[in-house]
Order: sequence, then structure tokens, then C-alpha cells
Amino acid sequence: MASSANIVVGSPVWVEDPDVAWIDGEVLEVNGDEVIVSLTSEKTITANVSSVYPKDADAPQCGVDDMTKLAYLHEPGVLQNIRSRYDMNEIYTYTGSILIAVNPFRRLPHLYGSHMMEQYKGADFGELSPHPFAVADAAYRLMINGGISQSILVSGESGAGKTESTKMLMRYLAYMGGKAAAEGRSVEQKVLESNPVLEAFGNAKTVRNNNSSRFGKFVELQFDGRGRISGAAIRTYLLERSRVCQVSDPERNYHCFYMLCAAPPEDVAKYKLGNPRNFHYLNQSNCYELDGVDDSEEYIATRRAMDIVGISSDEQDAIFRVVAAVLHLGNIEFAKGTEMDSSEPKDEKSRLHLATAAELFMCDVKALEDSLCKRVIVTRDETITKWLDPDSAAVSRDALAKIVYSRLFDWLVNKINSSIGQDPDSKLLIGVLDIYGFESFKTNSFEQFCINLTNEKLQQHFNQHVFKMEQEEYTKEEIDWSYIEFIDNQDVLDLIEKKPGGIIALLDEACMFPRSTHETFSQKLYQTFTSHKRFSKPKLSRTDFTICHYAGDVTYQTEFFLDKNKDYVVTEHQSLLSASQCSFVSGMFPLQPEELSKSSKFSSIGSRFKQQLQALLETLSSTEPHYIRCVKPNNLLKPAIFENKNVLQQLRCGGVMEAIRISCAGYPTRRTFAEFVDRFGILAPNILDRSNDEINSSKTLLERVNIKGYQIGKTKVFLRAGQMAELDARRIEVLGRSASIIQRKTRAYLGRKSFILLRLSALQIQAMCRGQLARQLYDRMRRETACLKIQRYWRMYYSRKKYRTLCSSIVTIQTGMRVMMARNNLRFRRQTRAAVIIQSQWRRHLARLQYLRTKKAAITTQCAWRGKVARKELRQLKLAARETGALQEAKNKLEKQVEELTWRLQLEKRMRSDMEEAKTKENAKLQSALQEMQLQCKETKELLETEREAAKKAVEQVHVVQEIPVVDNAIMDKLTVENEKLKALVGSLEKKIDETERKYEETNKLSEERLKQALDAESKIIQLKTDMQRLDEKLCDVESENEILRQQTVNTPVKRMSEHLAIPTPKSLANGHHDNQEKSNEPQTGTPVNKYGSEAENRLRRSQIERQHENVDALIKCVIQDIGFSQGKPIAAYTIYRCLHYWKLFEAERTSVFDRLIQMIGSAIENQENNDHMAYWLSNTSTLLFLLQKTLKDSGTVGSTPSQKPPPATSLFGRMTQGFRSSPSSANLSVSGIDFSRQVEAKYPALLFKEQLSAYVEKIFGIIRDDLKKELTSSLSSCIQAPRTSRGSGLRSSGRSFGSNSPTSHWRMIIDSLNSLLSTLQQNFVPLVLIQKIFTQIFSYINVQLFNSLLLRRECCTFSNGEFVKSGLAELEIWCSQAKEEYAGSSWDELRHIRQAVGFLVIHQKSRISYDEIINDLCPILSVQQLYRICTLYWDENYNTKSVSQEVISSMRVLMTEDSNSAESSSFLLDDNSSIPFSADVISNTLQEKDFSDVKPAAELLGNPAFQFLQQNRSESYTSILRL
Repeated sequence: MASSANIVVGSPVWVEDPDVAWIDGEVLEVNGDEVIVSLTSEKTITANVSSVYPKDADAPQCGVDDMTKLAYLHEPGVLQNIRSRYDMNEIYTYTGSILIAVNPFRRLPHLYGSHMMEQYKGADFGELSPHPFAVADAAYRLMINGGISQSILVSGESGAGKTESTKMLMRYLAYMGGKAAAEGRSVEQKVLESNPVLEAFGNAKTVRNNNSSRFGKFVELQFDGRGRISGAAIRTYLLERSRVCQVSDPERNYHCFYMLCAAPPEDVAKYKLGNPRNFHYLNQSNCYELDGVDDSEEYIATRRAMDIVGISSDEQDAIFRVVAAVLHLGNIEFAKGTEMDSSEPKDEKSRLHLATAAELFMCDVKALEDSLCKRVIVTRDETITKWLDPDSAAVSRDALAKIVYSRLFDWLVNKINSSIGQDPDSKLLIGVLDIYGFESFKTNSFEQFCINLTNEKLQQHFNQHVFKMEQEEYTKEEIDWSYIEFIDNQDVLDLIEKKPGGIIALLDEACMFPRSTHETFSQKLYQTFTSHKRFSKPKLSRTDFTICHYAGDVTYQTEFFLDKNKDYVVTEHQSLLSASQCSFVSGMFPLQPEELSKSSKFSSIGSRFKQQLQALLETLSSTEPHYIRCVKPNNLLKPAIFENKNVLQQLRCGGVMEAIRISCAGYPTRRTFAEFVDRFGILAPNILDRSNDEINSSKTLLERVNIKGYQIGKTKVFLRAGQMAELDARRIEVLGRSASIIQRKTRAYLGRKSFILLRLSALQIQAMCRGQLARQLYDRMRRETACLKIQRYWRMYYSRKKYRTLCSSIVTIQTGMRVMMARNNLRFRRQTRAAVIIQSQWRRHLARLQYLRTKKAAITTQCAWRGKVARKELRQLKLAARETGALQEAKNKLEKQVEELTWRLQLEKRMRSDMEEAKTKENAKLQSALQEMQLQCKETKELLETEREAAKKAVEQVHVVQEIPVVDNAIMDKLTVENEKLKALVGSLEKKIDETERKYEETNKLSEERLKQALDAESKIIQLKTDMQRLDEKLCDVESENEILRQQTVNTPVKRMSEHLAIPTPKSLANGHHDNQEKSNEPQTGTPVNKYGSEAENRLRRSQIERQHENVDALIKCVIQDIGFSQGKPIAAYTIYRCLHYWKLFEAERTSVFDRLIQMIGSAIENQENNDHMAYWLSNTSTLLFLLQKTLKDSGTVGSTPSQKPPPATSLFGRMTQGFRSSPSSANLSVSGIDFSRQVEAKYPALLFKEQLSAYVEKIFGIIRDDLKKELTSSLSSCIQAPRTSRGSGLRSSGRSFGSNSPTSHWRMIIDSLNSLLSTLQQNFVPLVLIQKIFTQIFSYINVQLFNSLLLRRECCTFSNGEFVKSGLAELEIWCSQAKEEYAGSSWDELRHIRQAVGFLVIHQKSRISYDEIINDLCPILSVQQLYRICTLYWDENYNTKSVSQEVISSMRVLMTEDSNSAESSSFLLDDNSSIPFSADVISNTLQEKDFSDVKPAAELLGNPAFQFLQQNRSESYTSILRL
């Protein structure tokens, strides 16, 4: 409550309202202890100051997630905060460690998915939004880390959502603790599947809930030492047995009765059931069906759940037979019998139901009738049988029905526990208590009395926990709390359960006396507790009593207290059912020895329940408790309806208000030093200007405003109740005075501004008038001056024109004469120069022609001589080839000669091409000279014609100029002679040109004939090679035949047969080549020549194999080192590729080289954490993969026309030299022996190597990407939390700053990490596509982490945090622009979610934005769920800007409701994509333009003679591969 000193005019306050509990308003006037308040409902009321509560005007519109952060922790503040969050679809709220859950009455699947469990896993309590997962995670973490068992108490009234909250807790605990299998099914699954079974037999429709649990449940989850679920147990409390026989309208009995009546026809016939309206236990109420519930489907679902739990089909039949028997028992009616005070079944219908019940119980019909109508009294001397009157028989019938149903329910619980299994070795457990809340109805009977006793006991436990938490908070902050009074309800508990004078003790005493009634029991209560402050007697009732509980006064009616408290089994009933032929029924009622000597044994339900309750509290006391209070927002069970009074009553009954009362007894208002100074610093601004210590500033500020009783902790300021309102009142006064000063200064500024504008306007008008007069005077003076200038310039122009005409005539005459003389001189010089040029060109042509003829003759002679020598040697080779012994020697000699001839042929071709090129150049020069001469002749003719015409014109104009002669006869004669000479010269030149062209054609024909001869010689050489190879094969065949013949002549017949049947098989070498040699001993009878050739060939092959192994070892030893790059290409990849291609391993059927290379790459990247090393191998592997992709083709996938070529060699030497004879044209023959003009048809080892190499590229890519993600994780967490840290250490004003840490340092760390990786990738020349993909996925990861943190943490969804994140995103944008698109790619686009979210946060006037503008312009990429989450979480502590309007929120809520059935649209969190975003084809297409001709091989290998091929013909080879 507020005091009159804290309430001033203009203060926002809360006032009690009979309709909505509390309503807000503004104080208009204060008159002593009364205030006049203007309400938001447009009413004005007068209220007492003591009934008015202050309202926090700075509270966020969407509320706070922890109500301990409220400035005013009182009833209206708590109610308003819960309502604000409920309107924003935030159904969970903390009150310290207590979770308040408001039932939304709608599906919210996005709050309970596996992604949400992953987010809450390991998160600190309170770090994320309130959620049952957070409570379960805190309990699990405390159990694992502290070794202490935990308990979670879920309470609330019927329909508040206790069962659903319990299911969520069970799901999360199973997620954290694993699923230890038991008999094929998990413990958690069996516990959850037990819910439908227990709900069917323990739930019923009540006034407030269609599925109300009429029993309490405590589930113990047992964990082993590793934190895994190892067992579970379910305990139940206080089943409402009276509901079996008594049901009030419009409630229903237990669900199982209606399910059985709606069962399939064969089951209904088996149990002899029918319409529920025909049974007495069901037709006491007019409610038989529930909206939206099909009892027949529920029956099938319950049967299925029983199967899962482990109840056999026989046991299920027995269970439902007992349920049907209970219904038939209710239809047995009694009438007076023939004996006095006796009874018997009323009619045939009753006897039919009696017989049916006996049949279902499998007992004797007469025995059942006697147990209902008679009692046997055993005395010391004799046994007496007593008849019961009809009323007593009906009571006996109901007692039998209740005890049978109660035993059935207990059997189900025990069966479920035995099926689930318990771990006797478990020392840790987490208990989940789902128990009824406080109940207060118009009629409260014994059940409500026991329920409220439970809640009183739990409330005491809750109060002790809350007080303990308060103590821990005060101790942690090191403040004095010893004088704080603890509020306890022990007096109510003593009133109810104290012995011997408690209510339960008096009730047990009354039940043991046969003649006691509820009136005598009530009188006993009145006499005993007359003076008790918690007990009272209603004025208008003689048997009721009222108890003042912590949640309010409850009046109990005692009519049925005695009957409901009795818990004994009648001896006749026990004997009857224990003798049943049904083992299930007899098992529920086993015979006990003490019952044989007594007719009945009294047992009190109240006492037994008290013992169970005490055992439960002992269990809870041994654990660390956690609390969830479930609240039902309305009694209509519909969404979006919040009834203030109903919710307020539940908060009181749930103990939330009691916890607030305990908190208010101490220090309810707690603020960190930064928040306190930020809010109340205006009360003493001079203190902040000269101090940088928040603690001293807070203390001095409180002393300055004269506040007493506060406490200064280590991190917070603790204020007593009412002190926050006093500080806010003073703050409002200061703000009011400041507003007045601002208004005064503003009015002065506006007045001065108006005066200055008026004076400025007057000065401007005067200046314009004076300017107009001055401009008119100036215009007149300018016109006079212009007239004088015009006259002067006209006179000057006329005189100048006359003079210039005279001068022009004279100059024209002189010019014509001088031009004629100059032209004649020029003409003579040009003719002389042309003649000299023609003579020099002709002499040069004759000399060059003579030289070319001589050179051509010499070459022709050399070619003829060499051809003659070659033919002679060929004939000799053919003769030598006929002798088998010398064939091998001749082969080697011929190969050398072939190579020499090939070289000479190439040299001859090169010389011929040079000669043709020189001849072509000479012809071109002659043609150009001829064209020049023809042009000169043409120009000379044109010049002569021009001069003739000029001469004619000059003769005609002789009378004009008499002084100069026009025609010079001497010159004309001379020119005529020269003209004739030129004509003759031109004619001779034309003849010579024709002759030259004719000789050129002859020479060209001769060159073509020689080229044809050279091609024929080349084809003959190739044919010679083919013949040599065939001879080699024939030689091998002859040797094998000779060897077989020798064996036949030397060995035994058996051995000869085995040798004759043996077939030589070529053997594969390590590098994939094949060895066709046969390991056999040479006989001594062989010829010396053959023996020598075979041994030489074997030694040659063995040496070649050893050299090949040595070459592979040298290659691996070289490339495993960092041999760097050449012209931006990896040397290692280039070297490996060249070697594999040269050795023709791509076509090998079997080889181990590829496996060794893969092992080398794997060992090189194993356990490597250096990104530079990983980038080096990423560059090499990707480049090698590109080369393989371009070179290899699958066998049979690409068809090609087979060309005529020699058969492939089978020996190592033949495969290594096959490139020399792979093409008919020597123009395409490469020095290195590798032909790149076609793709290689790869075999299986090469294709497997390509796939493994592709896998290693993906693996290295993933390692580099994941390493950077791990490096950025801590920085991203700091980035999203940095604004909160900076606000805690500093203030907005520069003069009030207490912090020194720069929040941008975290973003700088991210930029540095990105720059470091980019530099590493650039230095190692990683392909651009891989760099782009790496940074694209990294930016996508940044987007996911920042966006999810924004949606899960309300403190991050603020205006200032949006500005901070936006500045960080600007840094990333600058980085992308600096890195350029070739490296960054589309990385910036991956941040679209966080960019749009942050852009929305930093908008000032959000309330003016429509929904269409948000989804179309501002945030088109965000879903409705994400937008709704941001809008509801948004708050602004600096500028107090508001979120979007309620119309927009309502539109979003409607769309979310429509999409609630879609699983995809329900999730608002983003998932990180860790797939590999590229393939080998992508890499191949990216590296398409790379030129490998300038790559230098590894220097270490160039010194090895076996690797000399690496430096030969690189340009030609890789030009051809790029053409592919």
C-alpha cells in the first residue's frame, strides 16, 4: 500500500475494482487520506490512500519475465504483469525460482520441440525465457553437480494444465537422462503411457474441468551415477472413492464406466452392460457425454495403453469385469424382508443385477446377498447373525462398491510400478509431484478438507523454501536480515492434525463410536476450538465449520465426514471376495490372520492420508524443491480470455501471493547499482558528476533523499516496502520541475525566433526596394554607353573592310605564280626518287632468287641421300630380322634409329616450314613492291594529265597575266621522254612479275610433292614400328614353344603333362603394369643366343619394377612436404598428376599407388589444428580433383570411334614408350609422351581414387569451417550479451559513465578471425568457389546464432541492443565489401534474418507501422511466429519507445492460430546447415580458365633422371587439356 507522502497529483496508481479486481488510473487530487483518481475506464472515484497501490509507469508494455524485477511487488503489479505476458502469448513467468504457467487452451508446438530442448540444455536458469524445460534443466544440473535429489512440485486447480506441464518435465528429463530400456520399452515411455490408464480410472468431469484428476500423483525418476534414468515409481494419494456412489449434477463419474458402456458390442454383451442412463451410479447426473470426446475411441486407446504398460489381455478382461460388477452392484435395490428389520432384493430386476454381479465377481449369489443384507457378530461365546434394514443394506452395497474400486485402482498403480521397474542401487532421483490445488466450493466435504490439508502442508514447505531462498539472497549480498519475521501457518496445521486435540483426531474418535453423528462431531469441534483464531462457526448453520486457510476462509459441511473417513473392510465382504474363483478378484482381497478373530477392523482415511502426506513431505524435505504453479485464465476453457478475479484467486491459492508477502516482509525491491543510479540519478545529479563509483553514488543518493532502512549489498540496492514509491514520487517531482523549465525555455526560444524572423523580413523588403531603384539607373547608363560603342565600331569596320579587299587582290596574284614554280620542282624530285627505288628492289629480288634456288637444291639432295641410306638400312634390318638369335639386338638398334629418323624428320619438316615461310614473305614483298610501282605509275599519269589541263588553262588566260610565260617547251619535251621511259619500265616489271608468279606456282607444286613423300616416309616408319612389335611377339611365341619342347624331351611324362597344361598368366605389378614373364629354369640344351636374351629381358624387367617403386617413393617423399606454389597453382597436385598420367596408372587394372597417395593425404591432415596447413592441402586436393575430373572418363560411359593404332604394349617399357606411337601425325607428338587430346578411359582404381579424393576435399573443407565456427562461438555469445554488460557498468550520459570496456571489441575479434582465415586461404591459393562457400556458411552460422539468441533472450530484444548489433553488422558489411565479391560471394545475404530483425528493433515509431508494411517492406523474410516473438519481447529502457500496436499483435495472433496445425510454421528458431555445398563439377567449372602451362614442377624431382619428363612440353599438354 502507498502512504499519503508517496501519492502526489499525477501519480499512476492501482485501485480496487469489483469487476476486474484492480484497475489503473491517475491521481487528480489528494485530500489528506483520500485521493481522487481518474480511471482508465473514464470514471472518477474517491479512494482511501491505504487502499491505493502505486503503479510503475516505466514498466515494459509486455511485462517482465521475472516478477522480482518489478519496481512494485504487490498484488496488482503481479496480476498486470501476468496478464500483459498472457496477451503477448507468453504463458510462462518467473517469480524468483517459481515458474507460473498460464494455460493457453491452444496448441503451441513451437515451444516444446527438440530444438527448444537443445536451446535450454545447459543454459543458466533465467538466461533464456521462462519455460518448464528451464526448471527441469536446473533440477537435473543440481542433481548431477551437487549429488542432491531434486523434486518439482506442480500444483494448480483443475484445468490449469498440471498434467501437460508434468508431461513436458518428463520429456525433458528423459531427453537429458537418456532412455534406459526396460523390457523392450523405455522407462519414460511407460510412465507417459501410464497416464491414459490412470486418467481413465482416476479422472472425471467436474464443474471446472472435463478431465479433472481426482487423486494426487508423485512420479519418482531414478538416475544412476552417470545421470541416466534407471528406474521410476508412481505414488498416488487420496482417490475420491465417494464419487463411485455419489455424483452431483452436472459432473460425471470416473471415465472408465462410460468407456465400458461405449465399448464394442461384443464387450458390452460379455459384461451385460448397456446405456449408462440405466445404471444408478451414473444416472445421478444428467451429463453422460463430453464435447469432443468419443468414449468408444477412448476405450480402445486405454486398452492400447494397457498393452504398452504391460497389463495382459486376461488381466484387462478381469479389470473391466470388476468395473462392470460395480455398475451392477449400484442397481441392486433393497426392500423390507419377512423378518423384523431385515432386507432383501426389491424385485426381479434387482435380483438379476445381483446375479450378474456375482457372475462377474465369480462368487456365490447367495453369499453375495448375505454379505449385503446380514452382519455376523462374533462374541466370546457364540456367533450372532444380524439382519440389516434396507437403508443399512444400501450403505453396505455402496461400501462394497467403493472398496472394490479403491482396491482396483491400487492394483493398477502397483502393476504399473512393477512393469516400469525400480533401481534399488539408485541414490539420486527427481520427483515430479502433480497434485490438486486449493479448493473452495459452495459445498466443501471431506475430500476438500483433505485436499486443503495437503496444500497447507505444501504451503508450509513452500514458505520455508521461499524464506530460505530469501536468506540465501541476503547472505550472498552480505546484508543484515536477522530481524525479518518469518510468516508461518503452523497454527492451521496444529488445528487440523495435532494429537490428541486436532480435527482429524476428533473425527477418528467420533467414527469409533457407533452412535456418533455429524451433529455430535460438530458440537465437539465447537467446544474444543471456540477460542482458536483460525476456527469459526458460521452463524446460519448448526453443523458447518470454517477454517481460515492461507488462501482464504473455507466453510466445510460435516454431513458425510464420518462415512467418508471410515476405511474398514466388512468381514463378510472380505470373506466373499477372497473366496472368489477369479484369481484377480481374490488377489485384491487376500485373507489376513487378524481378520479371522474380529468381525471388522476400523481404519481412518484421514489418519492414513496424514501418514502418506507425512511420508511425501519427508521425501520432499530430503530433496531440493522446485515449484511450478499452473493457472487457469478462465472457467470457459477458451483461449485469449483472461479473468482477473479468477486468476488472482488462483495466485492466492497457489501461494504466489504468500511468497510475495514473505518477500515484502524483507526487501521486496532490488535493483543493481547501475539500474538504480540510472533511474534515480536525477535526484542528485551533482553526485554523479564527481564520482565514478556506483556503490558510493547509490549510498550517497539514498542519504541525500533521507531514505531509512535500506541495505547496500555487493551488487544490488535493497529497499523496504514503500521506499520505491517514495523515490518514484520524488522522481516525478523532479521530472515535473524539469518539464516546467523545459517549457519556459521553449516558449522563450519560440518568441525570440519569431521576433528575429520579423526583423529579418523587414530588412529584406528594404533591401529589395533600394536594389530595384539602383538597377533602373544602371540600365539607363548602360544604354547610353552602348550607343557610343556601336557607332565607333561601325566606322572602324567599314575602313578595315576596304583596306583588306585591296590587299587580297595583290596577294592572290603573287600566290598563283609561286605555286606554279613549287609544283614543277616537286614533280621532278618525286620522279627521280621513284626510279631509284625500282632499281634497288629489282637487284635485291635477283640476288635472293639465286640464293633460294641454291638452298632448295641442297635440301633436296640431302633428303634424297638420307632416304637412300634409310632404305638401305631398312633392307639390312629386314635381312637381320630373319635370324631369331639377333632379333633382340636388332630391335634395340631399330628403336634408336627410329627415334633418330623421327627427330630428323621433325627437323626436316621444321626447315621446310621455315623455307616456305621465307618464300611466302618474299612473294608478299614482291607483290607489295609491284603494287607500289603500279601506284606510282598511276599517280604519274594523273599528274601529267593535271599539268596538261593546267597548261591549257594558262594559255587561255594569257591576256590576263602578260608578264609570266605559260608554256616551257624544253620542260615539256623532257617530261615526255621521261614518261616514255617509265612506261617501258612498267611493262618490263609486269613481265617479270608474271614470270615470278609462274615460278612460285611451280615451286609450290614441288613442295607439295616433297611433303607427300615425307608423309609417306613417316607412314612407312610407323609401319616399320608395327612390324617390329609383331616380330617381338613372334619371338616370345617361338621362345615359349622352344621351352615346351625342351621340357618334353627332358622331364618325366607326368611333369611334361603338367607343364603342357600350364597357361602363363600375366602378373600385375605394384604400379598397375603387367608382367608376362614366366618363371622357369632354362634348360642347358638351349641355344646360347636365346638363353642370353631371356636372362637380359628378365633383368631388364626386374630393374624397371624396382625403379618404378623407387620413383613412387621419391614422389610421395617429395609431395608430402610443403613444396609451395608456382604461378598461383599448387606444385604438389601438378606433380602428382603429371606422374600418374605419364606412368599411365589411370588405365591400370590393379595398382597400389592410389592407396599410398590417399594414405599420405590422410596422414598429412590427421590431428592438424593449423588452418594454414589445412588450407594448403585443400588447395592441392581440389586442384588434383579438377585435373582428374577433366582427364578421366568412366569405362563405357563415353563412346568413341576406335582409330587404327598399334596394339598396346604389355610390358613396362612398352607402356612407358607407347606415347611415341599413339598418333599417326608427328605434329601432335609431345616430348613427354602424354597425349591430352582425348580423355583417358579410367579403370576402377582411378575412379575410386577420384571418389576418395573428393571425400577428402569435403572433409578438409568441413574441418576449416567448423574450426572457425568454434572460434566464433564465444565471440558471438559476447556480442549478443555485450550491451547488457555495458549497461551494467555505465550510463547513457558521458558524464555518468562508469564502464571502460569497449563492446565493439567482440565484433573486432570476429573481423580479425575472418581476416586471418581469408589471408590464409589466399596465401594457399584455395579455389575461389571454396572460399565463397566457407564464408557463406560461416555467415549463415552467425545469422543463426544471433537470431536465435535474439528470440530466446528478452534482454537482447531491446532498442539499444539493436543499435549495438546493427553497428556490428555494419562492420561485417564493410568486411564483405573489402573482401570483394570474388571471396565473400553471397555471405552478406546470409545475414538477412538478423539484419531485418535488428532493423525492426531500431525503428523509433513502431506503433505507427501496419502489419502489411512489416511483412512486405521491413521484414519480408521473417515468419509470423518470429515477428510475433520479436514484437512481444521488445522493450526499451533508454528511450521508452513502444512496440507495435495491439491491432498488429492481434493480426499476428490470428495468423498463428490458423497455422498452428502446421509443424513447419510453428518453429521460430533457425537451424544451422552443416552440409557440403559443392561438388566436383562445381570445382571443375570454377577452375576451367586456369592455365597450367607455366607451372614449374617440384625442384626436388627435377634432379632425378626418372622425372625428366616433368619439364618437357608443359605448354602443349595443358593447352590440350583445357580444350576438353
